[in-house]
Amino acid sequence: MAKIFASRSPEVTQSELDHSAVSRALAGECVVLLENDGTLPLQPGKVALYGNGARQTVKGGTGSGDVNTRGSVNIEQGLESAGFTVTSKGWLDRQDALFAKSKQDYLAWIAQRAKERGSSEFVATFCNPYQIPAPTALTDMDAASAGTDTAIYVISRTSGEGADRFNKRGDYLLFAEEKAQLELLAEHFAKLVVVLNVGGVMDLSELKAIRGVSAVLLMGQLGNIGGDVLADVLTGKVNPSGKLTNTWAKRYEDYPSAATFSHNNGNIDDEYYTEDIYVGYRWFDAFGVEPLYPFGFGRSYTSFSLGAAATKVDGEKVSVTVPVKNTGSVAGKEVVQLYVSAPRGELKKPYQELVCFGKTGLLAPGDTENVVLSFSTRDMASYSPERAAWVLEVGGYVLRVGTSSRDTVPAAVLTLDKTAETEAVRNLFGDPGEMEAMTPPDLAPVTVDELVPRLSIRAADVPTRRHVYQGARKPFVTSHSGTIMLDDVRSGKCSAEELVAQLTVEELAELCVGTARGGSSVVGNASFTVPGAAGDTSQVLTASRGVRGLIFADGPAGLRLQPVFKTDKQGKLLPGGSVMGDIIEPFDPKYTDENSDT
Repeated sequence: MAKIFASRSPEVTQSELDHSAVSRALAGECVVLLENDGTLPLQPGKVALYGNGARQTVKGGTGSGDVNTRGSVNIEQGLESAGFTVTSKGWLDRQDALFAKSKQDYLAWIAQRAKERGSSEFVATFCNPYQIPAPTALTDMDAASAGTDTAIYVISRTSGEGADRFNKRGDYLLFAEEKAQLELLAEHFAKLVVVLNVGGVMDLSELKAIRGVSAVLLMGQLGNIGGDVLADVLTGKVNPSGKLTNTWAKRYEDYPSAATFSHNNGNIDDEYYTEDIYVGYRWFDAFGVEPLYPFGFGRSYTSFSLGAAATKVDGEKVSVTVPVKNTGSVAGKEVVQLYVSAPRGELKKPYQELVCFGKTGLLAPGDTENVVLSFSTRDMASYSPERAAWVLEVGGYVLRVGTSSRDTVPAAVLTLDKTAETEAVRNLFGDPGEMEAMTPPDLAPVTVDELVPRLSIRAADVPTRRHVYQGARKPFVTSHSGTIMLDDVRSGKCSAEELVAQLTVEELAELCVGTARGGSSVVGNASFTVPGAAGDTSQVLTASRGVRGLIFADGPAGLRLQPVFKTDKQGKLLPGGSVMGDIIEPFDPKYTDENSDT
């Protein structure tokens, strides 16, 4: 009889509450403050709330970014829990009605699409995730009757697994309605805070051009307690200290793959990264493209200053100590970033590369903390296809300290006495020959003031690690005639290799493929023992060898637990209850509570 471990009670457990508290404490620090004229933080009071994410707040991405939860705290609920009075209920109700109609039309289209393609609605939803519509009409009367000088506007987008994004309005670009509404609100409200409830980059050039926008917060997609987390940040209960992990361009065309990405060149199957090693901020640096917001950027409700860095070299280890002082009026945290500019040599090099970073603790106004950033000299190496090795070329390596990729200053120069190979490997794959990599223009050499400390590093202190390639392995063999069980391996009677040697080709293949419940290979519909999980190893050896299945997490969705499921009296899982976005597989009416265990 199958054993499925799950609660039979709908009550929230203490473990869930504890985990939620930890998530809430951490998530606020992940919010990135892009702009602020002093409006934030806000004191709880009356606020007008607008935008397509005010109530329909997106908690996660599509596919493996969508987490099954008991419920979700939207932004309106989070604000009200924090003591705000939302005065725009009439507009929010109209937006609700528009959203419900849009969702109804979408589900009808999904049903028709699945029927035409001969697939399940589950699969159709995965390949065609729901896109949030443009917000409902917002009038001068709506704004004039709000009864407050403060407005919050939430821009939401869905994105993730299953479909690529488009350079069009309502996706990478603002809806025309969003642009017009922001302009209207900027005229009516003294304080206008824009919240980006998005899972990827957007074009913010139109937003930046609107006069009267007081603050811009990149909320991201903060899970099922996103509304509470945002309220913590808006009120200053948490001082945001998140930094951008992407470069936000001024125009879509500034990205190196803009012309050929996905639908833009008609090929949605293959992508060729012609930027070569110049990925992300390296591209913007190497090709002299000015970003709107650089990699590593993020503001705070306070201010910080970085003192003179002290650099120390001990063999392969390099340590840079940076004093960070809170020069503002409230407590906060800062992230110090360390980049390296390698010498010009035979190999391609970006202008700079991030080698490590560190975050301070919570610093009170006037307090200072020494942040120690450590890395190995071999982390500065570049790959040489000709040598089939990672190589440190002779010359000076400039260490740069700052708070974003476009805000760094030289802290030290590490001078290597001669070229050294750090890793000797083997080129296992030939040059595809079909990709013509972009070549950056010749940039001026990196110059460093003579007052910047110089330290010597020796190639002799960086030994070469030579990797030996095993090639084909000999088949496992065993002299044991009896059936080897997993307990025999645990007790040391036999090795794991000997157990494997007894398995048939069919059993080995089953282990490689894993479980596909009901013949389906759809993610989130695979596990027998953990309903909703992305998948698990096969149960083929459970009875014969005592090898239980291993449950796999589904990326950011974790175990993707199914909120409700049913089994029969013998513990066999019954169909129904699986979730994919807005689609919930119904339970067969014949499986009533009288003949099943819920």
